Amino acid sequence: MTGTDTEAAQHRIDTSRPHPARMYDWFLGGKDNYPVDEELGRRLLDIQPEIKEFARQNRRFMRRAVRHLAGDCGVRQFLDIGSGIPTAPNLHQVAQAEAAEARVMYVDNDPIVLAHAGALLSGTPEGETRYIEGDVREPETVLERAAETIDFTRPVALSLIALMHFVPDTDHAHALVARYVGALAPGSRLILSQATGDFDPEGVAKGVATYAARGAVFVPRSHAEVVRFFDGLEPEEPGVVPLDRWRPESGEGAESAGQDPVPIYGGVARKV
Repeated sequence: MTGTDTEAAQHRIDTSRPHPARMYDWFLGGKDNYPVDEELGRRLLDIQPEIKEFARQNRRFMRRAVRHLAGDCGVRQFLDIGSGIPTAPNLHQVAQAEAAEARVMYVDNDPIVLAHAGALLSGTPEGETRYIEGDVREPETVLERAAETIDFTRPVALSLIALMHFVPDTDHAHALVARYVGALAPGSRLILSQATGDFDPEGVAKGVATYAARGAVFVPRSHAEVVRFFDGLEPEEPGVVPLDRWRPESGEGAESAGQDPVPIYGGVARKV
């Protein structure tokens, strides 16, 4: 990526409205966000003070799932849609630590991610790491461009981490996921995490209203609605669960023992 590409991306960044990638960066303690993102983030913290921990738990889930797929399952290709602003370790670093030859394609629709894409492209010499600007709601375009790096005749791990709760049902969220899964070869996996209001309906409803008041969309979904994203796939144990309970590693399970579950479901499933 050239300096001209970076400058062009920065000129297209809309700082008048919050964006999920920048807010996620703020929740994780990053610096690549704007006052509009921080302002909404602080309002959400007033409603749900644990939200920064939820963001960290989401990153831990991603790392566990990718290590499992690259290490235990032998998956060598990853398509990460809604990649967000680089936060170490990035998905490609996790995958390529297990298999140096892994290929990773990142996709996001926020120009600020493009402006920082250099951090997403520092993969191993044996593997391949690329970034394209694209929108999950345009599957044909995303799949066509991803095919420049990803071989869709071989297994691929499709990563939709903390993305689909920003896609409303009016954009046919479940049909979109089914379209992407339909393009994958047998042996591929879907990794997905999605916020829910199952554990704190009142608090989450306030959060949804806070997003809406600032022109943003946030769509929590029930367990049944999240499970539906995995229709036709073979779930990996322990299924679709609060993501802090998806194969916690040493120390992580004790952290949440006796506490309410993280209100984000996570799961991994295999295409047979």
